[in-house]
Amino acid sequence: MNGINSNMLSIEQATNLLLQNSQKKADNYHEDKNISFQEILEQKANVFSEVKFSKHANQRLESRNINLSKEQLGRLNQGVTQARDKSINESLVMMDNLAFIVNVKNNTVVTALEQSEQNNIFTNIDGAVIV
Repeated sequence: MNGINSNMLSIEQATNLLLQNSQKKADNYHEDKNISFQEILEQKANVFSEVKFSKHANQRLESRNINLSKEQLGRLNQGVTQARDKSINESLVMMDNLAFIVNVKNNTVVTALEQSEQNNIFTNIDGAVIV
């Protein structure tokens, strides 16, 4: 042995390796840039696709015999999306004869009630959507 470690790269080898890695990263960057803004927006929008119901909201729905159809659930999701688009944090979403208080940030229905109930006062909301 002449005291030189055979596992070490020469400056030329290290330079070539670095250039190859840089080219791969550049190629991947350009491939990623082919994704349209619309596709990225749709991917992000899918994160908020379905509202969740809090334990309290589920209890209210059950005690009031409120059963949502798929169409109504879709409209509720649409209302929450509209609220989010307007930067509403706590929204009242009204649909048919139903009212929902929704925490838009968490995509969660906090409570639900029928419009015919005695107490029609809604507090701690910063916007309303009628769907």
